[in-house]
Amino acid sequence: MKSDHILTSRRLSRAERRRQLLDTALQIVRDEGADRLTLGHLAARAGISKPVAYDHFGTRSKLLIELYKSIDREQANALRKGLITGERSLEETIEALASAYIHCYADTSGEWHAIGAALTGSEEKEAVYQELLDGYVQLFAAVLEPYVNLPQVDLERRCVGLIGAGEALSAAMVRGNCSEADAAKTFASLIQGGVHMAAP
Repeated sequence: MKSDHILTSRRLSRAERRRQLLDTALQIVRDEGADRLTLGHLAARAGISKPVAYDHFGTRSKLLIELYKSIDREQANALRKGLITGERSLEETIEALASAYIHCYADTSGEWHAIGAALTGSEEKEAVYQELLDGYVQLFAAVLEPYVNLPQVDLERRCVGLIGAGEALSAAMVRGNCSEADAAKTFASLIQGGVHMAAP
């Protein structure tokens, strides 16, 4: 067993193994649904022993949270990347912000929502979810700040409401109640309304 572990370590570093396990976990969610994601099943799909999976994540809840955060990091990075290119008017910025935010959810094909649903009721999930939402509030505020004449605290409060609307529209899109284009257009109009009165 010890020699097997040494061979595994030589093939992949701990960080690389963790990334491989998270990628495999995401594939399980895509192929079979979040309910099928257990540490034992992850180990089998990744071709490793159960102790290795437990060593990385400890519990199923921690695995789900790590996967949840991993997907969110990719969404946030894509959102930032889509907003740093070129100078835009306020309307162009709002359209880009709304489109990029909604597209992040379309891009995950519902996995993020499925994992979130699997974590419902978990105290850890609520704390992580709030941390992620706070990150989006800060991002929205930073993008909109040059265009509005509001104290930072007031702008952030408005962004809290806007993010809530974006979450609801994204969930509706994932359920098939509206298209990505319709969700983005509606979200842009809500952002426009939220900052219109505060424009200098």
